[in-house]
Amino acid sequence: MADLPHVALSAHAHNRLGLHRTDAEWLASRWADPATRVLVVAGSRLRVVDRAVSWVAPEDAPEGTTVLLGEAAGAVHFAQIIDPGIAPGRREEWVPLRAVLPVLTEDPAEAPLLFHAVGLAEWHFATRFCPRCAAPLESVAAGHELRCTACGRSQFPRTDPAVIMAVTYGEPGSDDERVLLGRNASWPEGRFSSLAGFCEPGETLEDAVRREVREETGVTVAEVTWFGNQPWPLPASLMLAFTGRAVTTDIDVDGSEIEEARWFTRAELRQDAEAGLVRVPRSVSISSSLLEHWFGEPLPGSSAW
Repeated sequence: MADLPHVALSAHAHNRLGLHRTDAEWLASRWADPATRVLVVAGSRLRVVDRAVSWVAPEDAPEGTTVLLGEAAGAVHFAQIIDPGIAPGRREEWVPLRAVLPVLTEDPAEAPLLFHAVGLAEWHFATRFCPRCAAPLESVAAGHELRCTACGRSQFPRTDPAVIMAVTYGEPGSDDERVLLGRNASWPEGRFSSLAGFCEPGETLEDAVRREVREETGVTVAEVTWFGNQPWPLPASLMLAFTGRAVTTDIDVDGSEIEEARWFTRAELRQDAEAGLVRVPRSVSISSSLLEHWFGEPLPGSSAW
């Protein structure tokens, strides 16, 4: 699986230097180091100039909440989370992480740093008050902990486990084998992807796969096999990918999340994708990897999303 699209986003994991997050003297010395690089995050948006994510020297970073990301390529990297209202440069230069994915497709080395930064920025934005006493929270541990200013209770970044699955039916590898794809109610006509959903409390990941497929399409899945995972801070998910073997084929969509679901053989998927009738993921998402692994080669079609 080393050559599948989603793997590239995790291939250059940085050293997060977690033991230094509470070392004020060390943090100050690294911030003063000319080699240190800072990613300015406006709300949860990144600045892209000439198809490159912008990093600045510490002295050029606006005031904000400082987050230690870690070490990569011999240099320490921070993120500075700022109010979007003080973001420097042109407004159109500041884009959400999803818009940066095409850039990461070309050069994925920065992906772990960007995912780390945006994930924490989203968490800081959504977690401002103590859930116990409603007092304001303050950032500590280099941005990786929020502590209540009144009762002292700490909050830590959360990651929501979400399952995503390629469900198939028929003899594996045969011409008749089919894959089940769905179209979200908010998506344009012809856009299909693998099914996905969040794991619920007290539920195994495998049972989450079976439940989500059943709820969304009415299809029953028996065997479930682990495939891989991918951080997806949009805003705070970890995508846990599986393959599943269906034992029924009748489709009855839920009509809320999934508006349409269809079975595709490889020949049907190729024909419809090349004709522009069906659009499937063709980027660095793990959904693309799931489908490419089943399809046996890079996905057909001319457009990615």
